Amino acid sequence: MNKKLWFAGLLMMCGILPATAQDAQGQATGDGGRISGNLEATGNFYIRDSLIKAINTPQYDRQKYGADAWLNLNYSNWGFDLGLRFDMFQNSSLLNPTGSFTGQGIGHWYISKEINKLGITGGYIYDIIGSGIIFRAYEERPLAIDQALYGLRLTYDLSPDWQVKVFSGRQKQQFDTYKSTIRGFAINGFISSDSSNITLTPGFGIVSRALDDASMNSLVSTLNTYRKEDIFIPKYNTYAFSLYNTLTAGTFSWYAEGAYKTKDSFTDPFQERTTVSGDTITGRLVQGEGTVFYSSLSYAKNGLGITVEGKCTENFDFRTRPQEEGNRGLLHYIPPMTRVNTYRLLARYAAATQFAGELAFQADVEYRVNKTLLLTANFSNITDLNDNQLYRELYTELYYKYKRKWTLYAGVQLQEYNQEIYQNKPGVVPVKAVTPFFDFLYKISQKKAIRIEAQYMNVQEDHGVKADYGNWLHGLVEYTVAPHWTFAVSDMFNISPGKLSPENTKTGAKEKIHFQRLDVSYTQRANRFSLSYVKQPEGIVCSGGICRLEPAFSGVKLSVNSTF
Repeated sequence: MNKKLWFAGLLMMCGILPATAQDAQGQATGDGGRISGNLEATGNFYIRDSLIKAINTPQYDRQKYGADAWLNLNYSNWGFDLGLRFDMFQNSSLLNPTGSFTGQGIGHWYISKEINKLGITGGYIYDIIGSGIIFRAYEERPLAIDQALYGLRLTYDLSPDWQVKVFSGRQKQQFDTYKSTIRGFAINGFISSDSSNITLTPGFGIVSRALDDASMNSLVSTLNTYRKEDIFIPKYNTYAFSLYNTLTAGTFSWYAEGAYKTKDSFTDPFQERTTVSGDTITGRLVQGEGTVFYSSLSYAKNGLGITVEGKCTENFDFRTRPQEEGNRGLLHYIPPMTRVNTYRLLARYAAATQFAGELAFQADVEYRVNKTLLLTANFSNITDLNDNQLYRELYTELYYKYKRKWTLYAGVQLQEYNQEIYQNKPGVVPVKAVTPFFDFLYKISQKKAIRIEAQYMNVQEDHGVKADYGNWLHGLVEYTVAPHWTFAVSDMFNISPGKLSPENTKTGAKEKIHFQRLDVSYTQRANRFSLSYVKQPEGIVCSGGICRLEPAFSGVKLSVNSTF
């Protein structure tokens, strides 16, 4: 990017903004424009701890410090919307859990303008087609995902109820872009009837990805290391199609989407291959067509809400280049089929979407008995296409509120989790756990409150082996003095690790370890400062079915969040 052009853009955005007034949502300017933004920054101070395996990374061995920060600025005036974001990473493990990345610069910018019925957006674009199965450009910072499309998007309103959209560009890769090109088209509409309460919101989308020559040459070089029977002829161009619709009829809502992807190369993490030298390796490139069928049916009336979802996925790994793995280079987003749990132990084992193939079902029921009592139940089940069990969860919860004095959440979770598949740990036993929990909030006064949270995870033994860390006990006490202070202390303790352990074959027993955490936060209007001492075990962190490995951490975290 031309530095003079960037400098001119910054002068345009900053030099024309004489502030005259400010509120919680943003800052008005003297020429009628409006500016808003936010800062999110975290500093990590690492303390080596070999007992929990917080070792053997650059941060623990020598750097001792890391930071991640995002400063975002948005401005609207004269019919234009402009945005600019500065990103900074210092000795960061966010992009690579076992590595270190340092870099800073403009991580995101855009300019948007509407001219009559035509909408124009250039720069880094976040967008989605349907539910995201064939295309979703989005950001999820805790998972180190920033899959913006760097290019141009045009929208045109055919009528008040119908719009077409086209876009073209490349996917973001930190402060650069991947070289493969991406093109897309979508049409979305709305159909209603004056004589009934039925509405339709249909849509259709197409996305094309064209590999660049360097990516193709790298792909061919990798395939040349395979045995003759595993080699295939890769294709430059791949197309994905999606047809979707939401039908609303009174208290019912039904969403359905079907997607198809033409023959494409992708990595199957569970396929074994033998190299020309005779070595056996798990995970290899394969080629095939892909499909996804997803549907969701919801009902809500008189305090009762029911949602039922189903999904079938086969060979639908769609990336900007086939060599990318994990969360890197994903062009799409396949809706998850599990509950989003927030409590520490209940969220420890989360099911990542399996692009190679899964058959999934989920049902959620919520019933409000009265103003003080709410009952919730959720069931989800996931298998592979050969009916091998991957994940199963039954969750029940009760919420009760007594006047304005105290509230209680209580329930139990039954969970079965295939750790061998989801965490790529061959030979380990599956996790089968029962986890009762409660969360009690008591208001001491108008400004003071105390919250107590407790969970106990009982992990079933398999031939004398407790899966993973074994049984867990987690407790938290939080004290709030509104509107400024919050203090919290918690401990996560594997109280019964089991008799046998691959990690400690000499003694035949795992260690019992306390994972403590202390938090202090201070809030002043739109600014929030927090200081934490953290000791946490290795685990999988997920958001919406997309997951990443979170390594064990030992140290101090300092964070600042501000909005303006």
